[in-house]
Amino acid sequence: MSVTFSVSTTSADRAVADLLVVPAFVGVDLGPGADALDHALSGGLAAFIKNAGFSGKAGEALAVPAGGVLKAKAALLVGLGEQSKLTVDSFRTAGAVIGRRGSKLKTVATTLLDAAPATLDAAAVAQALAEGVVLGGYKFLDYKSDASQPTLSAVKVLGTGGAAIRAALGRGATVASAVTWARDIVNTPAAEKSPMVFAQAARELLRGTGVKVEILDVPAMEKLGLGGVLGVGRGSDRPPRFVRMTYAPARARGSLALVGKGVVFDSGGLSIKTASGMETMKTDMSGAAAVIATMSVLRTLGVKAKVVGYAPMVENMPSGNAIRPGDVVKFRNGKTAEVLNTDAEGRLILADALALAAEAKPDAIVDLATLTGACMVALGDKIAGLFANDEAWGAEVRSAADRAGEPVWPLPLPVQYRTLIDSEIADMKNIGSNGYGGALTAGLFLQEFVAGRPWVHLDIAGPARANADDGSLVRGATGFGVRTLIELVTEYQPPPKV
Repeated sequence: MSVTFSVSTTSADRAVADLLVVPAFVGVDLGPGADALDHALSGGLAAFIKNAGFSGKAGEALAVPAGGVLKAKAALLVGLGEQSKLTVDSFRTAGAVIGRRGSKLKTVATTLLDAAPATLDAAAVAQALAEGVVLGGYKFLDYKSDASQPTLSAVKVLGTGGAAIRAALGRGATVASAVTWARDIVNTPAAEKSPMVFAQAARELLRGTGVKVEILDVPAMEKLGLGGVLGVGRGSDRPPRFVRMTYAPARARGSLALVGKGVVFDSGGLSIKTASGMETMKTDMSGAAAVIATMSVLRTLGVKAKVVGYAPMVENMPSGNAIRPGDVVKFRNGKTAEVLNTDAEGRLILADALALAAEAKPDAIVDLATLTGACMVALGDKIAGLFANDEAWGAEVRSAADRAGEPVWPLPLPVQYRTLIDSEIADMKNIGSNGYGGALTAGLFLQEFVAGRPWVHLDIAGPARANADDGSLVRGATGFGVRTLIELVTEYQPPPKV
């Protein structure tokens, strides 16, 4: 959904739009613009709200008759929750209500931004509002017989504002467009996005963005010794690819590496999943999608750091040529792993990508992967696990996630668990020996490939997909991680030289 955002000092009663949206708080304390609605109801707004049972809770909405008095054709009250507990994310959620309720309209005017308290950064609120509008109104209709697309094209923010607010609204729309691309490619059926097609989609998205794209085929990967990617990919008739993306602005301020897991479909290989376990495995490339989407907006957002993205792309399938339990693979950095479970394949392809990233000696590395069900057991399906080998870098990534409104929670890399992935015949094995702490042992496995550089691993197995509409999330792929990565690279300051 492509939406243009603007700022206007027009009063709520004079705003011309298909829908006027006014905020309200718990306790039915009404926000800016409510006087116009009260006038439209001849002073009967309070009674109307009481009779409707509207409470002002976050995300709640109530259509209010415009009475032919307003310039807007219709009006809507949107709940923001308790006024004393407003956060930036409160406005992202309210924006999502606009996106959903206004999806069949063309124009919306809203006084929501003027409801933000002075304790919140106005630009951050404006950005979140724009993100919410676009993401809340998101629909993936490529395979629907009735594919009527949303028509909302313009949102006018009423009240005080200026160049900074206009820029923040534009930034929110840009960030949301990147998330939308990630959602689209993740929602696409696996049959339509082989590693080759996925790689070409990345090239197409990044054309003209100032990002150099390299697509490595099987011979190129063999030359580089990417045994993990090649081992997982050999079971499929659709060969693997490896995409390296480089954004290098003039006079770059530091360098970062972003790594994303790109398993376009995961059957589990010979350690095959159950039928129900495969139902959502087209989403197993969500990490790679997030990295690619992030790379697409770096120049637009004026990112000053050098950023290199790495996306290994494979399909994990059972066949006569598939990797077998007990086989040993050798990775880019020379280390070896005994593969005891072919369904623990994500760490095998990430190992090569992390090794390549570490060789380039970036200031720090972040990887994103729908890696373990164990992380979902620990944190549920809305919170990502954060693993870090460097406390300061872990705190920086967590802070970026908090600002972006994408919840993460730190989990440990306990040294005493390292022996659980010791192998009798190789440097390590790809699963732990006792069946417990699966997310932790996966993190310990990945840590072997970062060469001691500051690194964060985000296990996004839970929040990469939503099972129901919730705030700015829409059922299906969420694009989780895109907002965090954008926030991280935009605000990144390289460590001082010693």
